[in-house]
Amino acid sequence: METNNNRKQLIIGWALSGFVILFMLFDATIKFLKTAEVIQTTVNELGYTENHIFIHGILALTATVLYAIPRTSVLGAILLTGHLGGAIASHLRVDNPLFSHTLFPVYVAIMIWGGLWLRNIKLRQVFPFVS
Repeated sequence: METNNNRKQLIIGWALSGFVILFMLFDATIKFLKTAEVIQTTVNELGYTENHIFIHGILALTATVLYAIPRTSVLGAILLTGHLGGAIASHLRVDNPLFSHTLFPVYVAIMIWGGLWLRNIKLRQVFPFVS
């Protein structure tokens, strides 16, 4: 019974992590492509210069690759959390809507750490659920 529960945790954990990995890879890719919408949002709405777009893409890609590799996944999660914290600050600074824009990175961070917690027994030992 315990093994079956662990298998379910592992599958759900990798599903959550996989979704985050795909989303962040998409995010990095559109930054490298510098689509009109990315330029519009980054430059006109968030106030960054166009050369910052590539840097955001590199940071997102690097942290995502580290997160996807089991051996470096905790470091990747930490770096992604920092990256998403910057996104929260950017949206807060320009007074974007709270639940759809400003807190969206929080939702992603919950999936990052939830997926990692479910698929990493050592992390569950450090941060156990206590009822």
